[in-house]
Amino acid sequence: MEYIQETNITQPSPFCLEYLLDSYEKGEVMFARALVYDKGKGLRFNLGGYEAFMPNSEVYLSFEKGNIKEAAIATRVNKFVCFVITDVKKKGAEYIFTISRRKAQQRAYDNYISKLCPGQIIPCAVTHIDRFGAFCDIGYGISALLPIDFISVSRIHSPADRFYVGQNIYACIKSCDANGRIVLTHKELLGTWLENAAYFRPGTTTTGVVRSIEPYGIFIELSPNLAGLAECCEGIETGDVVNVYIKNILPDKMKIKLVIMSTLKNDDYIPETRYFLTDGIIKHWKYSTENCNKNIETFF
Repeated sequence: MEYIQETNITQPSPFCLEYLLDSYEKGEVMFARALVYDKGKGLRFNLGGYEAFMPNSEVYLSFEKGNIKEAAIATRVNKFVCFVITDVKKKGAEYIFTISRRKAQQRAYDNYISKLCPGQIIPCAVTHIDRFGAFCDIGYGISALLPIDFISVSRIHSPADRFYVGQNIYACIKSCDANGRIVLTHKELLGTWLENAAYFRPGTTTTGVVRSIEPYGIFIELSPNLAGLAECCEGIETGDVVNVYIKNILPDKMKIKLVIMSTLKNDDYIPETRYFLTDGIIKHWKYSTENCNKNIETFF
């Protein structure tokens, strides 16, 4: 069974009374958009003309002690959520449904997420960006953290330099703990130094992003897992998009020598994310070239 990311739901389930009652009996997972949050109570839905209510306690699957913050529950308004029907009451000719996202998420956790292992590659969707990392929906709205240091080999100041909310990406399971917390990593899917360098040639001009300015030169990202070094020059700032001339590529030292040709006005430029791996399980990944003294690798 596929445990879809809530971010990728584009339309509700095909609601009608017969379908709702049948799904209730079978315990099937459905999807609908939350319409209203009743403060202190829960979320309200319209399922094809039938009223449905999701209590606060049923909005999130949580492995932490304590109540879910109401602000987090309120963020689900006007967004699609997964759920199962847990109760049906009939008042006259009307039906009122009680629904639970938590139980749908528990099913996803028990049957899918709890069985994931370190090194396993999975699809996910970016739901929130913070300074220390990106939170990703790995199935039915269950969140996992992708720390900023695990996003790419090329250093970035913010996950927003690489991702946007709603973006579908691939990630790799870094760790799973006994409390249900999942940590992701991403850089291992973006290729080794040699795999990335193969897309560039000395004597050509390409576009890059200034990632850091040091006394000895300017580091320019050519792709998320590849950066080169240009000589210092005036008027360049971190985050600038620049055209660069490739002077030389030195695999044994994992170095690319660049010359800045011009600055481009493109504040929204995000380097293309090119995946070299999108499925399977990784046991060992080595970024560094064979003869380089600097060793970058990951063991799962």
